[in-house]
Amino acid sequence: MFLLSVLILSNVLMAQNPEHDHTHDHNSNAHPKNEVGVGNYLSYLSGEQEIEYGLHLHYLRSFEESRFGMGIGYEQIFDEHKHRTLGIVGTYRPMAPLTLSLTPGILFASEESQGVRFVLHAEAVYEFDINNFHIGPALEFATSFEEYHLSIGLHMAFAF
Repeated sequence: MFLLSVLILSNVLMAQNPEHDHTHDHNSNAHPKNEVGVGNYLSYLSGEQEIEYGLHLHYLRSFEESRFGMGIGYEQIFDEHKHRTLGIVGTYRPMAPLTLSLTPGILFASEESQGVRFVLHAEAVYEFDINNFHIGPALEFATSFEEYHLSIGLHMAFAF
């Protein structure tokens, strides 16, 4: 419901913009080359059956004349196990406001578990552009293949 409301709101706001060019290609690949972003999330952890605060940080670089990009991302969920991951982010923009990402990475050892584990994050972000800033809702699924977490929150970024 939340994402549907955001989609409807964005269309209403665009209709109110007198400078909006209706001939503009909404599937344009035009996106700044670099992006530094942060995400604030509420994450449901399946292993603990708890909801905790999660913080995402990333740097992305878009490939020229392409809908694809790559970068690096870090996530920390502030639970008692100190869930921390580092990964390589791959992005795809199927249409201008929507970004899909896939991030394979490693889950760092906590006090309870020794060593590192492979993790995989999948995320969808719907961005509203305000000059060089992006803001919008995000939805994420992540798994270590032993446990998973679902996150929903707010993505914010500066593009240059």
